[in-house]
Amino acid sequence: MGRRRSQSVTLSDVASRAGVSVATASKALNGRAEVAQATRERVLRAAGELSFQPNALASGLINGRTRTVGLLTDELGGRFAMSILLGAENALGNEQMSVLLCDARGDAIRRQHYIRTLLARQVDGFIVVGDSNEVGPSLTEDIPVPVVYAYAESTDLRDLSVIADDEGGARLAAEHLVLHGRRRIGHITGPDSYRSARDRAAGLRTVLTEAGLDPAGDPLFGEWSQRWGRHATRLLLAARPDVDAIFCGNDQLAAGAADTLRDLGRRIPDDVAIVGYDNWEFFAADCRPPLTTVDLNLEKLGATAVKHLYAALDGNPGSGVIRQPGRLIVRESTGPAVHR
Repeated sequence: MGRRRSQSVTLSDVASRAGVSVATASKALNGRAEVAQATRERVLRAAGELSFQPNALASGLINGRTRTVGLLTDELGGRFAMSILLGAENALGNEQMSVLLCDARGDAIRRQHYIRTLLARQVDGFIVVGDSNEVGPSLTEDIPVPVVYAYAESTDLRDLSVIADDEGGARLAAEHLVLHGRRRIGHITGPDSYRSARDRAAGLRTVLTEAGLDPAGDPLFGEWSQRWGRHATRLLLAARPDVDAIFCGNDQLAAGAADTLRDLGRRIPDDVAIVGYDNWEFFAADCRPPLTTVDLNLEKLGATAVKHLYAALDGNPGSGVIRQPGRLIVRESTGPAVHR
């Protein structure tokens, strides 16, 4: 009969069942590289059969770690932060790490309070999650454990920041349009005070230059809203009625652009193709027609931040900026240009 209480199962029991030493069983369960894959699988199988649960407190006393990570964000309810946090939490959970989540809500005093609180809980490291992919002040000086920044770029180049590659994502969108025969491409985007808006405009401009094309007018900077998307599309078509594609800085703008094109009798994508950005399902999938868009791959960004935090915890900290590539999601709002 199997044991009824997993607490009574020891590491020695697992080692005995797997036919290895206690030291080897410990290394296998902790993912140490020096254990052969076949041996690791045998130990993990034995642990599963015995319903073995490691004693996190005892393990922490041995290696000086609590197997907890502090996730500090400024906007927990934000659309971007949640995807990053999900990716980070999944990656941490896969390694049996626990997460302590704190939302500073953009308040510097609250942020410092949470840093002190998390340090008092003896977290092994921090992931500082931004909400806009912008450059922000480094917090590392106040934190004596490894720190990785996600969707935020630290002002200190000695820190490690993982950010979305907005310029690269815009290149994906522009290359897709050019590949499908679009030659007169306009650009509608958010405020030029946002680095993401500037980077996306720069990515489009680079692709058009490489293709020997001129943009259909200057970028139209404004709000991140459907209202601006509708209004800017009218401005664009009034100035350049021959436009055959519009690259929008986010999906809200693209949904607004689609509204105006339909109102003016322009067919999508036959007359004008549209590409959005962010892959916000509420707008992208429900738009008429559904939007081709760039997915920021934020869950992967969160997991990448965790990967680099693990490296720092193992004594191999990184520095500088890592740009996480996005991916193009192709839907019905783009297609081959109609030759007239």
